[in-house]
Amino acid sequence: MKINKSLPILATMLASLTVAGCFGGGRNTLNIFEVPEGGFDTTADVEIMFYHTMNKNLQEVLDAYIEDFQSMYPNITVYHRAIGGYDDVEDQMTKALSAGENECDIAYCYPDHLASYNKANAIVALEKLIDDTTPITADSSETFGFTAEQKADFIGAYWQEGYSLDDGHFYCLPFSKSSEVMYYNKTFFEQHELKVPTTWDEMFAVCKEIKTIDPNSIPLGYDSSSNLFITLTEQYKSGYTTNDPENRYTFNNDKNKEIISKFAKFHQDGYMTTKAIYGSYTSGLFVSTEAVRSYISIGSTAGATNQIPPVDENTGKRPFEVGIARIPQVDLNDGKVISQGPDVCIFNSGDDQKIMASWLFVKYLTTSVEFQAQFSMSSGYTPVIKSVENNPVYADFLAKADGGANLAALSTKTCLEQEDWYFTSPAFDGSSDARNEVGYLLDAAFTGTKTIDQAFEDAYSNCVY
Repeated sequence: MKINKSLPILATMLASLTVAGCFGGGRNTLNIFEVPEGGFDTTADVEIMFYHTMNKNLQEVLDAYIEDFQSMYPNITVYHRAIGGYDDVEDQMTKALSAGENECDIAYCYPDHLASYNKANAIVALEKLIDDTTPITADSSETFGFTAEQKADFIGAYWQEGYSLDDGHFYCLPFSKSSEVMYYNKTFFEQHELKVPTTWDEMFAVCKEIKTIDPNSIPLGYDSSSNLFITLTEQYKSGYTTNDPENRYTFNNDKNKEIISKFAKFHQDGYMTTKAIYGSYTSGLFVSTEAVRSYISIGSTAGATNQIPPVDENTGKRPFEVGIARIPQVDLNDGKVISQGPDVCIFNSGDDQKIMASWLFVKYLTTSVEFQAQFSMSSGYTPVIKSVENNPVYADFLAKADGGANLAALSTKTCLEQEDWYFTSPAFDGSSDARNEVGYLLDAAFTGTKTIDQAFEDAYSNCVY
């Protein structure tokens, strides 16, 4: 295997990256894969496994393009497996790596997951592959690496997630993306001449107006408590986590306590709720026609279809039209909205052929305009390459965007328009704990089950100790 050993370790440690007990230990080596002399052997059969979270509908899309990929590389057989949600993939990989029984070559991942995998020395750094100019086969004009045009085609904020571990190395490629947007009852807003809020101060004001019009309502639903906390710290520049190993968790500060106190009061006065407090996705409140409903819902662009109200059996029409806007900001000149959705990483199996086959498959999926377009239309996720917008089928999909049955297209359009606002948080071993803890913190502060000081102290202690 031609792997660049950037840090010295004992020779016996190089034989396997999945030795039982290594998971959770300190990082011992850096696995920068380089294409070996002779390149990819197209005469040798190779099998690779892809772990993801796709539902049946998306697996059918994937299967169609696997068939196309395998027609290009007949010696590669691609298997894939749905493993629950994103955290389930990480749990599965953690167990497999700890036991030395990993069958997976490619996996859906978030930056937090990468930090754990990298600590176990389990993933391949991709920068040498990305820039490799070796022809894939002797008679091929295509190289292993990306052309300058292919690299430039990736949406910049998504591409940068490959460097999320902040050590100068590139560990993942963006696969499909989502973000958060603000869904609102356009019919209600127009009927009552309400202004669609662009800042949090405007949000507070319009929610008070809505409460006056409909006292039974909870005007605003925000699905993710963690996203709300993290986004607010980014918008207010008040501190969340850092890449400094000596000072990872910076969210326990007076400015954040002031911010959360303000939003907690807003909740306690009946103007907003979260998924955790409401007990279900707040899209249920938004599409409701019952006495208690919301008129604004902030949630994932990938969940747009859940924000579409059902057709009324008596009228044959939907009770209202949905509008979509960017989430409220603190400073419209320096907007911030969270970037989500899966990246893909490649595990170091110790087999050059498997690693190269995995790379070729990942490269194919992330640069294929047709796959990216079809996957976006079927999933509600946003493509990771810009050229998809020039695809005639995809362009027609976006052109049909509306506030009814085609809300997913409208959501995707909004997601594409806010590229300049995307951010991701530092990724390190323990960053996923911070994400969970600040969500618990926010809900405890909102419901009053803990004081502001106690909620912050408990969250911080659970991260540090």
